[in-house]
Amino acid sequence: MMRPIGTAGLGAATLVTLLACAPVAAAATDTGSAQATDKARTITLLAEVQQLTRFPVTPGSVSQGDQVVVRSDLFDETHNKVGESHGTCTTTRGGADEAEQCVVTYTLPGGQLTVQGMYFDYPDQGPFDNAITGGTGEYKKARGWVHSDTIATNPKVVRRFTIHLV
Repeated sequence: MMRPIGTAGLGAATLVTLLACAPVAAAATDTGSAQATDKARTITLLAEVQQLTRFPVTPGSVSQGDQVVVRSDLFDETHNKVGESHGTCTTTRGGADEAEQCVVTYTLPGGQLTVQGMYFDYPDQGPFDNAITGGTGEYKKARGWVHSDTIATNPKVVRRFTIHLV
């Protein structure tokens, strides 16, 4: 039976992974509406994890099949809350070179965006890119990618998400 483990039992790598899978919104930097202008649009957001639970296959270790559920608040660059992200990640490769496949929904003013992809660089909390797979409302025909960078690790892990709508 899998038991939830609180965030205190998670390493920085797992926390970063979850953040990685978490954020988009309506914006700090917004270069225009892709739907209205038929042009590319970039949105920049900051994400702070609010809830994170890991359901391990084998308690005490990171194993293939582990599940993580995460919710983050999304902020613009002046720290106004603009939305939330909700996601799940599945460990596909355990051990020191852990990898996770994540699916995340960003709830934003004007609709939702969905993204998915892999994250590999846990020890260094490195950048990653995930694909935008769809959306609702003003994002109903969304395509593009989300680039993520870690900008702080203390007292909270904070990631900057640059959403490229094409």
